[in-house]
Amino acid sequence: MSVSEHAPRYQVGDRKPFRLLDLMLAWESVLVVLLIMVVVVNAWISPYFLDVFNLSDATVNFSEKAIVALAMALLILVGDIDLSVAAIIALASLAMGLASVAGVSTPGLVLIGLGVGAVAGAFNGLLVTGIGLPSIVVTIGTMSLYRGIAQVVLGDQAITRYPAGLQALGQGTLFEMPPLPWSFAIFLGLALVIGLVLHRTTIGRRLYAIGNNAIAARYSGIRVERIRFWLFVLSGLAGGLAAVLLTGRIGSTRPNIALGWELEIITMVVLGGVSISGGSGSIPGVVLAVFVLGFTTFGMSLVNVPGIVINVLLGVLLIAAIAAPLIVRRLVKGNR
Repeated sequence: MSVSEHAPRYQVGDRKPFRLLDLMLAWESVLVVLLIMVVVVNAWISPYFLDVFNLSDATVNFSEKAIVALAMALLILVGDIDLSVAAIIALASLAMGLASVAGVSTPGLVLIGLGVGAVAGAFNGLLVTGIGLPSIVVTIGTMSLYRGIAQVVLGDQAITRYPAGLQALGQGTLFEMPPLPWSFAIFLGLALVIGLVLHRTTIGRRLYAIGNNAIAARYSGIRVERIRFWLFVLSGLAGGLAAVLLTGRIGSTRPNIALGWELEIITMVVLGGVSISGGSGSIPGVVLAVFVLGFTTFGMSLVNVPGIVINVLLGVLLIAAIAAPLIVRRLVKGNR
């Protein structure tokens, strides 16, 4: 029994009778309570937390990770994982940097970032679905490969020559008041689209079916390997989009760009209730987890908590989110 199984399965056509107890026990309800606690505590320890401009800055700090987390959620839902997402960001940013030095304009840089991300994701998918290698092994290898390429090409140098248009995309806002950063607006739009596809279409039903039992899904006529392949492409594409936004925001490409992001991204997904073994989870849960983690880390940074302490917290949350379902299952069995 996974954490997300406290809630309805979120499959197409699911119309279970409404029960208040089910709502109270839903993992999304727990995340809502956690989010309220995070906001209250941060507002108490720092008078600057609820400032509208500070909150806007907070969303900028986690929006690129959140975009990748949406794609990662679908991968984990079907029983796969992509540990190379942060390295894909570095590789796509490197390609954009080299193209920018060569004089490519902003639209071209955006296409290059997205294209490199999609190709890197397709390479992962080909190794996993074409050859049959485990996704965790493949993406550990490509994580080193993609990051290594960036390190070899750049060394200890940085590319800082980018057009103003790209920086406006990474640093600009859709609205001035309240300030809505482009990256956050894109995340919200993608969350809405992916949530509707997963929870309201037959595509979502197929993803749940694959995650619950890939063999049975294959025998029922679902093209399992093709779907898994395109999910890896989607993951790479999300990494490319994150590279576009992140590179524009910081205005530079370095070999350590997005270093360690894979831990935070996976934590967002698992804390959001997506079972690490696949088959259950929801996009609303992932979105709530994004806000919980994003505001938690932002609040700690406002009171000058060291980054290493924040990393420790992320590790503890990841272990807790994975271990919680096992503990609950044992307690339930012990009470029978």
